[in-house]
Amino acid sequence: MEADGSTGLARSAALKLSEMGERTKQLGSAMQDPKRKRRLILVIVCVALLLDNMLYMVIVPIIPDYLADLETEQAARAHDNSSLGRANRDNLDIQIGVLFASKAILQLMVSPLSGTFIDRVGYDIPLLIGLLVMFVSTCIFAFADNYGTLFAARSLQGLGSAFADTSGIAMIADKYTEEAERSRALGIALAFISFGSLVAPPFGGILYEFAGKRVPFIVLASVCLADGILLLTVIKPFSNRTRENMPVGTPIYRLMIDPYIAVVAGALTVCNIPLAFLEPTIANWMENTMNATKWEMGLIWLPAFFPHVLGVYVTVRLAAKYPDLQWFYGALGMVIIGASSCTVPACKTFGQLVFPLCGICFGIALVDTALLPTLAFLVDVRHVSVYGSVYAIADISYSVAYAMGPVVAGQVVHNLGFVQLNLGMGLVNVLYAPALLLLRYVCQMKPSQSERNVLLEEGPTGLYDTIRMEERRLKRKGLCATTTSAYRGRSAAETDA
Repeated sequence: MEADGSTGLARSAALKLSEMGERTKQLGSAMQDPKRKRRLILVIVCVALLLDNMLYMVIVPIIPDYLADLETEQAARAHDNSSLGRANRDNLDIQIGVLFASKAILQLMVSPLSGTFIDRVGYDIPLLIGLLVMFVSTCIFAFADNYGTLFAARSLQGLGSAFADTSGIAMIADKYTEEAERSRALGIALAFISFGSLVAPPFGGILYEFAGKRVPFIVLASVCLADGILLLTVIKPFSNRTRENMPVGTPIYRLMIDPYIAVVAGALTVCNIPLAFLEPTIANWMENTMNATKWEMGLIWLPAFFPHVLGVYVTVRLAAKYPDLQWFYGALGMVIIGASSCTVPACKTFGQLVFPLCGICFGIALVDTALLPTLAFLVDVRHVSVYGSVYAIADISYSVAYAMGPVVAGQVVHNLGFVQLNLGMGLVNVLYAPALLLLRYVCQMKPSQSERNVLLEEGPTGLYDTIRMEERRLKRKGLCATTTSAYRGRSAAETDA
């Protein structure tokens, strides 16, 4: 009886192991399916972008209070609560501003190098490096007990962002070659960026209040580690050497002097200035003008998440139907940002202030969702379809705005006033919007799917077929000369193909 029982248990265990093996094989084959693998890559990138932006904003409700406690302890140990205490309080605002800006400043310095590195080695290894650096910086944040360590962790996060953000966005552009799919995928990524930025302050504030400083960072570090493991499982960056057969990307300095890319980069910087300048200044203004409570200052940006997602959705749908109007969507978004920014100082209550902030985030969604895919398209038609450097330029554009925000905004408010700050930001956005007219002819080169299928003898390869199709269409109209600039560097035989 005992032998029969042990034999039955062995058979049952063997059957379960066999079933587990079959499920593992099915999961492995499913992960190798191109469409499913592409979706998993999108999930990995979106989680990385979510983490980066949560790390950027989660310290907003934590660090000022934590640094104030550290200063109080140092003053108490120094036994000089008068002069030293006042000096420390005077320096506290400067320390907070420098700490907030250090991430964007280092990211601004590293992004040109990371873009070139991504073009050389591909997108997967830099993404893994970025996640690893972000994990380390988050752990340092969790256990830091002085300003120097916090500054090092914040700067290290900028290093990780320069690799993770650029390689992640570039990977999406590389995997999604069709314009409609690319716009949709980048729109999803932007929604995760918005969600991370807007949900992080209440997330960090609640956990800091009830569980302490370390818990928010430990939670984010755990998610970052899980995302890195998933990246290793799905992409296997150290075993994939297909990058050796890919073309050499255009150097970043050549992309920077491309007038179309420069216009897009300028628009990305200008449209993010209101958000970058308001984040460090609006809380004090709310407290002084409307006697706002702590929860109102912490939650003022949260309602703006919904119009941001709405703006992403609207732009993706419009781009699918009218792809030649991407420049118009960006220009419209800048006008909305400008008008909303100018109305912020007129608000007298929390409810009134929600509307212009929602308008700013809605406009930013229009600009980002329209122009980020346009960067990839410009590289496709004017350079080589390798996207690391061009999205490093986009990262630089964002970093310029967010590096200036914590440092410059406070000085502008102190010297000129909060009203003048908002009017200036709004005016800059409105005046820059007409510059996007330069993109209208480039955007009109985008083909519809039916044109592509009719004019190309085979399916799209994702490299230069747009130019070849456009040349054939313009030849019938006698306008072929307008596309000659897109063929620089290409051989005559390939041009005639």
